[in-house]
Amino acid sequence: MTGSHTHGTEELCEAGLSLYTRALREGRVRAAEADGAPCLVDLGLLQPDLGDLRWLRPIAPAFALHRLLRGVEERIADERRREERLAATFEPLVGISGALAETPTISVLSGLDRIGEAIERTVSGTSGEMLAIQPHTHHVPAAGIYAEALVRDQALLDRGGRIRTLYQHTQRHAPSILARYERLHGDVEARTLDEVTQRLIVVDRDIAFIPANQDRTLALEIRHPAIVDFLVTAFDRLWRLATPMYPEAVQQPTRDGITPRQRAIAALLVEGHTDAVIADRLGMNIRTARVHIAKLAATLGSESRAQLGYLIGQSGILGQEDTGE
Repeated sequence: MTGSHTHGTEELCEAGLSLYTRALREGRVRAAEADGAPCLVDLGLLQPDLGDLRWLRPIAPAFALHRLLRGVEERIADERRREERLAATFEPLVGISGALAETPTISVLSGLDRIGEAIERTVSGTSGEMLAIQPHTHHVPAAGIYAEALVRDQALLDRGGRIRTLYQHTQRHAPSILARYERLHGDVEARTLDEVTQRLIVVDRDIAFIPANQDRTLALEIRHPAIVDFLVTAFDRLWRLATPMYPEAVQQPTRDGITPRQRAIAALLVEGHTDAVIADRLGMNIRTARVHIAKLAATLGSESRAQLGYLIGQSGILGQEDTGE
């Protein structure tokens, strides 16, 4: 269609209907008049007068309707044949994919509110176990969010559930963390490691939540059994290596004048990491990291960074296992 006549190819506009009606009454209309309603010619409702091409003559409405309906019926028949072909193609595949129809998927959650609501909904529906990894962060949660999490976790414990959480060692004496566990009552444990993975929450070993970007405004809700099992296995292995923080704090032993924190720093120094990277991975500020490095150098009698790496390797301190148990 041209101009303002943008209706469907088998529709008759008001201008076209008016001109067609007049053509039926008068027997013909001038060809130039159909320029304002090209749908009449497109639909075959007006045809050239062979005796005088300046005029157009209408065809009988009953014949026009029959022809148009026949075209519609043919298209319907074509669609039905297409439907039959698709059904025949996919019918044998339905049985194969029956198990997949019930397979959980991975969903993307956008926004802190939606993420919080999804976690709340999942936790509120269980009386089982929640596993969590809470890495060091400079971000301090809002009081409201902290309070909501506390209420959510206590409700889980009240239903007979269990909570296990992994933190970094730098959080062992954090007032907010200690206050949290002083307020929770039930089967709840916390342990710490020098380094942990990114944030993780697993509920009933069935559903996991992990961040999908750096600022944690996107998250993945994972219900795929293989992936969740992988995450749970990683958590359990980290848990066995971690040092109890709550309910019974365990003081990590100092060996040969080297603290556990300094051994963790020594391992990263040997790998060639900068002070900034070491501080970030161990959840401390760079000034604290440098203080530990200086103490480590003094203990080993090092006078340079290069010598410190050599002395660490010679000292054997990295071969000393410390499970904290």
